[in-house]
This record gives sequence, structure tokens and C-alpha cells, in this order.
Amino acid sequence: MDWIEALILGIIQGLTEFLPVSSSGHLELGKHILGVEYSENLTFTVVVHGATVLSTIIIFWKTIVELFKDLFKFQWNESTKYIAKIVASMIPVIFIGLLFKDQIEGLFTGNILLVGCMLLITAGLLAFTYYAKERQSNISFKSAFIIGIAQALAVMPGISRSGATIATGLYLGNKKEFVAKFSFLMVLLPIIAANVKDLMDFDFSVQNSVSFTPLIIGFLAAFVSGLLACSWMLKIVKRGKLIYFAIYCFIVGSIAIIASF
Repeated sequence: MDWIEALILGIIQGLTEFLPVSSSGHLELGKHILGVEYSENLTFTVVVHGATVLSTIIIFWKTIVELFKDLFKFQWNESTKYIAKIVASMIPVIFIGLLFKDQIEGLFTGNILLVGCMLLITAGLLAFTYYAKERQSNISFKSAFIIGIAQALAVMPGISRSGATIATGLYLGNKKEFVAKFSFLMVLLPIIAANVKDLMDFDFSVQNSVSFTPLIIGFLAAFVSGLLACSWMLKIVKRGKLIYFAIYCFIVGSIAIIASF
């Protein structure tokens, strides 16, 4: 992987991690188009995911600090309830990750037909949010768990994690701004945990095929584009403009399906 490929893939990861168009699906398509070897995936994927986690922390740093301050008061307050809901949302993805890790990894082999089909599902999820009505001001534990199920299903390349979780939250009647914030915060711990596990399982005795410079460029590209995309997405969700991403996913998914034959 050279620095130009790292730059392109880093930008793709940063933008699509927060925009509801599937970062995993776009990375698969990007690697297929650029001809990046799949043996290079792990190290680079860990680095760019770390970059998007950092961008999320920076965007929501005030909220995160307040949550931890209240957590260590050891009281059952609004912050501890919120953290408990995030933990509840993590249960399905932990279950899927532990039981089906090998099967999930087997999906990330450049199968653009699968990516295309899943992008069409994402398009449908986003399109029907147009009919969602707000019915409750706070995300309940039940809603958090159901949103967590949507996040677990989004392990499929082409199903957008942010798209699936935000759409599910809206279908459940939650307010747009609350759903978007919850969607971005709930993914922090699962991504960090998955990256730590990947690093622990990584065989460092094998020479890394990705050099230092592309990793740094990929990290910076994902970080900067992630900051922009996260801020942009929060505004988009408040305005209810997800239909445009539904159209985009439908077009890209259709092209991927046609190109697979």
C-alpha cells in the first residue's frame, strides 16, 4: 500500500464511518478498485478505526467528561443511566462478535456483490425514516437494546452502522438529535475493544506489509475527514435529510451489483 492509496482509503473511512453509507462497504469497494492486498487489511483497518474513534471523542469530549464525572459519584443519576443504556446497546454486538467472529471476517474478502446488496438494504432503511414520528424525548433501555441489535447486524459489509442505528432509533420514535448522539457514542467501546483484541491476536513476528508513512497518512486522513463528517452528520440528522443518502446508497449498491457480474 502506498501513501496515495492510504490517503484515499483514510478519507473514505473517515467520511463513511459517520455518514450513513457504510464505511466497511466503501472500504471493500475502495480496496477492490485500488487493488489493495487483503493481507494488508488488519493493521491499516485498526489504525483508521482508531482515528475515527479519536475524532468522535473530540467532538463529544464535553459529554464524555460529564458522563465520567457523574459516573464516579457512584449515584444512579441521568449520566449513569445513559452509560447503562450504552452498555445495554453493546450486548448484541458482543454476542455476535464472540460467536461469529470467523464467519464475519470471511465476509470481508472483496465480495462486491454482497456489498451492493447490503447497500440496497441501507438505502431502504434510510428512505423509510421519512415516515418516522417522534414519540419520546429520552432513549429507553428497550430502545437502546433494539438499536444495539441494529448495530450488530451492521457488521455486514454494506450495511451502514450509523445508518442502521439512527434509522432504528427514529423508527422507535426517539428525537433525532438524541439518536444521532447515542449512535456515535455507543460505538466507541466496541471499536476500541475490537481493535485491542486484534492487536493482541496480531502476529508481530510476521513482517508488516504496510510501511509507517502510509499508516500515518491514513490515520490523519481518517481523523480529519471523521471530524468533518461527524459534525456534518449531526446537523443532517436534525434536519431529517437522510433521503439523499438513501438515493446515494441505492445508486452505489446498484453499480456494485452490476459490476460484480
